[in-house]
Amino acid sequence: MIYPKTLQLESGSDLLNSLQALAIKENKFGYILSVVGNLSIAKFQCPGKGQPSTVENHLEIIALNGTISPNKSHLHISFSDGECKVWAGHLEEGTIILKGADLLIGFLDEAIIKKDVNTNQQTVEIFILPDCPWSSRAVRMLRTLQIPYEIKVVKNDNDFNSLHKRSNYSSFPQIFIDEEFIGGYSELAELHASGKLSNR
Repeated sequence: MIYPKTLQLESGSDLLNSLQALAIKENKFGYILSVVGNLSIAKFQCPGKGQPSTVENHLEIIALNGTISPNKSHLHISFSDGECKVWAGHLEEGTIILKGADLLIGFLDEAIIKKDVNTNQQTVEIFILPDCPWSSRAVRMLRTLQIPYEIKVVKNDNDFNSLHKRSNYSSFPQIFIDEEFIGGYSELAELHASGKLSNR
């Protein structure tokens, strides 16, 4: 079953990060049904180029297609300027809303919280709270590093109490690697900086 959900973005919002945060909050797989809005900055990856391109202007969103999930978003955007010159490419972080944007997202009714995990790779569990910025940053880091992970959303006191017995930790996110509790976002960032995150 599919159900629609609206998302209204204000001036200054990051388009990709806002959609990723919504997917994490809903803990579901979804896709873009429609979009109307404008941008002050567009950052996108053109086919065959090594680095993303950036356009800064009064830009009108023409289309946004693709899918979002708690683990990964794959979106293509097209937009135009005041002279109707059109650009298009893979949507990147750093695409900023100018005045506003209204989106309609179709979510599947079944939760998708787990990526396929290669048996030779480490198992990463990340417990998050909806709307927690540090949880979103940790998920984004794992996604960028292409490290398989499983998201578990803490929705109520029972979830929290059960998790607290396991970690003896109150802040979020809470991250376990191969069932070993390693801490939160700061500890994850330290592991990455030391080069130990991908080969523990």
